[in-house]
Amino acid sequence: MAPPKRGKVKGGSAAPPNAASSEPKIPGCLRLLPPSTVAITIHAKPGSKVATITDVGDEALGVQIDAPARDGEANAALLDYISSVLGVKKRQVSIGSGSKSRDKVVLVQEATLQSVFDALSKVCKSD
Repeated sequence: MAPPKRGKVKGGSAAPPNAASSEPKIPGCLRLLPPSTVAITIHAKPGSKVATITDVGDEALGVQIDAPARDGEANAALLDYISSVLGVKKRQVSIGSGSKSRDKVVLVQEATLQSVFDALSKVCKSD
């Protein structure tokens, strides 16, 4: 029997292939705007009985709002709800764009992408 050949080992890297998948992937609806602002793309559903997060996807974060969509009531309720979910002050949360649309971008000042993702994940798991 011939001795084994020396040289590079075929097939790979030292790390197992699923090592990176143990950490959850941050969805596309969350973006970091340097230095410390997180933009959340939201699809708002006003007029619901309770305020809740319905789904977290790459396109948008689905949020039901317990206020009607008139005179800015739903926007105010959305900002209140997002600040309470993320555990930040109300002044840190604002609407970046889409104030008259269901599709909005909410900006969270002085936050990290990971902290926002963790808070949203915690709320989604408790539902």
